[in-house]
Amino acid sequence: MSDAGRTTPPSRQREWHLVVPVKAPSVGKSRLARDLDRLGLGADHEAISRAVAKDTLAAACRTVGARCVVLVTSDGSTAEEWSAQGVAVVPDPGLGLNAAISLGLAAVTAASPVAALLGDLPALTPPDLQQALAAAEMHEQSFVPDAGGEGTVMRAAVGGRFRPRFGPGSADLHEEAGATRLGLDLPRLRTDVDDVASLARALRLGVGSATTAAVRGLDLLGWAHAGHGPRL
Repeated sequence: MSDAGRTTPPSRQREWHLVVPVKAPSVGKSRLARDLDRLGLGADHEAISRAVAKDTLAAACRTVGARCVVLVTSDGSTAEEWSAQGVAVVPDPGLGLNAAISLGLAAVTAASPVAALLGDLPALTPPDLQQALAAAEMHEQSFVPDAGGEGTVMRAAVGGRFRPRFGPGSADLHEEAGATRLGLDLPRLRTDVDDVASLARALRLGVGSATTAAVRGLDLLGWAHAGHGPRL
């Protein structure tokens, strides 16, 4: 096994820092926007996107504390809201997801474990995230794949930092870089929202209060079960 993937003993009270990239709703979640338009649901995809990010950030803050969360975003209202709660905010220059995460990692000056967490995990809860971080503590470098096994929802490092390789095929890319794949049975963590089908899957698991309010009245699960909506 490479040095990057070697196992390390867990610490009892490790203080994790989390980097969470969040695109501005006006430019993010284009597939979700197209799906909502195609289904004729009359939904505000920007409101849903902002709500999904809010529930993700809330779970992150409840897990490690707001002062240990770094938000990378170009969305002014999201930045203002979470800065007021003690979250460190780094402006996103719009150079892509991996560039945004790298900026967030650079903002973590403490010599502590750090993880990059996608900002579109509305079903995430602190117990799930805590379990994933506990598993990550056993490895110098690790990642949690998405539900399909090809993407990545969390990339973590106990020793040093890492080069993020999020995007298509990121699970294989992170593994090739020496990170240990953590195939955890944590669907709430591993269900990221990119389109209506994944949003419906998250709703089935149960989402946070912001997303619940944002999709109220859409009955996405009803559409799916009736055969009119996305295949789950």
